[in-house]
Amino acid sequence: MTDLVLDSNIRLWVFVPIVIITFLIGIVRHYVSVLLASEKKVDLQQIMDSQVLMRSRLLRENGRFLPKQSFLMRKNFLNNAETGFFKKEKRDQNIANPMTDPSMMKDAMKGNMMNVLPMIVIGGWINWTFSGFITTKVPFPLTLRFKPMLQRGIELVSLDASWVSSASWYFLNVFGLRSVYALVLGADNSADQASAMQEQFSSAGVQQGQDMNKLFKSEWESLEIVSHEFAHVEDELLRGWHIPDRFLTNSIRPSNTQHSAVNSY
Repeated sequence: MTDLVLDSNIRLWVFVPIVIITFLIGIVRHYVSVLLASEKKVDLQQIMDSQVLMRSRLLRENGRFLPKQSFLMRKNFLNNAETGFFKKEKRDQNIANPMTDPSMMKDAMKGNMMNVLPMIVIGGWINWTFSGFITTKVPFPLTLRFKPMLQRGIELVSLDASWVSSASWYFLNVFGLRSVYALVLGADNSADQASAMQEQFSSAGVQQGQDMNKLFKSEWESLEIVSHEFAHVEDELLRGWHIPDRFLTNSIRPSNTQHSAVNSY
């Protein structure tokens, strides 16, 4: 492997400019996204259904902390065979078609314009302007499998895999400036191009809608098999701590077996 010594001008005219350009492009993308953002319609019925599903899940997980009568009342409200919420409520599933919905087509075009197009244009310009430069070296050895990722645009077999080319340095900045954007613009920002593209592609399935009837049926089955077992918190507290008898009233005084267990502890 060839040992290289980089010129200091590379730091001033290649390394730092790529960092500044990538950072400024992210700032511009964030504010343009704020200007082009459209107000999303909120479906009140969908929010209510999601809250009921969350309420049922919390009842399944934390029902042991409720008295048995309270638990059965809530379970009967949701799972009663005739009047239960999950039985009587039916939802019409209207799956939105992105090819016929102008708003969804418009949002997809905005996402492509703000995420895919800048990466192609800026990445191509940087690769053309700063092509052939070695910018930096990672402080640990790497195997040859990392050469195509870190030395894009440079075909040197004898070059150590730890060196980073200018094109690869740009992509490393695209994926590595998340913390800086969060510090400058806040956690909820549109400057991070990698997370914006991931959110755009992952939201394609969400826009198709969900079958609430299937979710209701699944939650009904999960709640139906749950049995109530009251959690005696005071017994666990007495087992874990030594409490003198003079501080215990008759109503909370432990039994003989519990008292001996506490003293042995």
